[in-house]
Amino acid sequence: MATARPRLAQLSSLCLSSSRPAPANISARLLSTTPPLTARVVPRIVSKKETLKPKGGSSNPQKNKKKGEETKKKKKKARTTYIQYDQRDADQFSLCDAMRYIRAFEVGQKPTSVKYEMHVKFKSLKNGPVIRNRLRLPHPVKTDVRICVICPPDSKYAKDALSAGATLVGEGDIFEAVKDGRIDFDRCICQTDSLDKMNKAGLGRFLGPKGLMPSTKLGTVVKDPAAMLKDLIGGAEYRERLGVVRMAVGQLGFTPEEMQRNIKAFIDAVKKDMANLSDKINKELAEVVLSSTNAPGFPLNGEFISPDSAITSRDLSTS
Repeated sequence: MATARPRLAQLSSLCLSSSRPAPANISARLLSTTPPLTARVVPRIVSKKETLKPKGGSSNPQKNKKKGEETKKKKKKARTTYIQYDQRDADQFSLCDAMRYIRAFEVGQKPTSVKYEMHVKFKSLKNGPVIRNRLRLPHPVKTDVRICVICPPDSKYAKDALSAGATLVGEGDIFEAVKDGRIDFDRCICQTDSLDKMNKAGLGRFLGPKGLMPSTKLGTVVKDPAAMLKDLIGGAEYRERLGVVRMAVGQLGFTPEEMQRNIKAFIDAVKKDMANLSDKINKELAEVVLSSTNAPGFPLNGEFISPDSAITSRDLSTS
């Protein structure tokens, strides 16, 4: 009994302590018997299109297949050749008729200031080799070409170059003038003994962008510059660009006979360049057009004068 009384006293003290008010620092939420509020879930509104069409695309595989075929058809393959037009229905002119119409467009112009220009169009691949060469016409078109010859100034090559018609001859003076921006020449050739000095001078960044830098690949580094000057004076370069070769073939004052000889020499040179290409390269002449500085182009039919022409070659001669 003695041991039971202290235990009863402890139990009574515990009961009294539980009836006391809760401390103020205990949250009312912990004492509340109601369950906590939870977030309300709102259902997502699904559109009509989403209910009909799944997320991955159309539910019809046949329709997807047709769309893929249509997109493949729409994609055009890149052309490997240049666009060609049928010349059978186009107007073509004889040489005398074309010169007559061109002179009508050039009324009032000086005979030496206007140039006849020939355009030769090819049937060729876009990524194929191009034609490039130099030609001296029977009747030179431009005779006032300024030519620079890089060679030892006191050598025999310098004297021969000056007598052959060179405008500038030397080494150091030419190097300094080019670096200062004074490029007073239209062509530049180099003698083989001066090639190392020219390369050390660093003229490539000045003459290269203008297409004047001499190089062995272009044939402008030679042993005897005087021999090459004979071809350069009165000669001209031509190069194929976008399937067309262009070259000045005469002045406005040239006679039809002079034009005929120049055009024949140019066409023969182009055909020779085509023959030198590989047998695997198919390059054909498609069209030959004659134009001038201010006149449009007139396709030529290969005739010198048409049978029903009202003019003669004498009417177009200025001599």
